[in-house]
Formats: sequence, C-alpha cells, structure tokens
Amino acid sequence: MASINLNVEGITCGGCEKSIRNALLERAGVKEVKASHETGVVSIDYDDSQIQQEQLKEAIEAAGFDVAA
Repeated sequence: MASINLNVEGITCGGCEKSIRNALLERAGVKEVKASHETGVVSIDYDDSQIQQEQLKEAIEAAGFDVAA
C-alpha cells in the first residue's frame, strides 16, 4: 500500500471534490481518496502493484483538473 498527496488546481467546491473522488475510485487499486477544495490537496491511498502515480494523475486530469508540478 502506498500514499500520495497531490496539489490539484481547480478544486473550488464539494462537487469538484466528489468528481475527483469518483474518477479515482473507479480505478483498480485505489483504496481511499480525500480531496479538499480548501487546501487544493488530494490524498490518495492506493495499491502500487495495481496502479502507478502517473495513472492517478491521468485520472484527475481526465476529470477536468490540473495536477500541479
């Protein structure tokens, strides 16, 4: 099990948080997601034998948000 915190731009409300959570939880290996529009941080617990960090970023970007470098 691994964890990562990503700075994500464009999270402005609870609906945005839900969109990000749903996009990530659809992916195999993602166990838990916490998104905060107040801090712009998305915390993800995932199984790194099933999904990689780059795929997590792609899921967030596919939901319409930008992952900060």
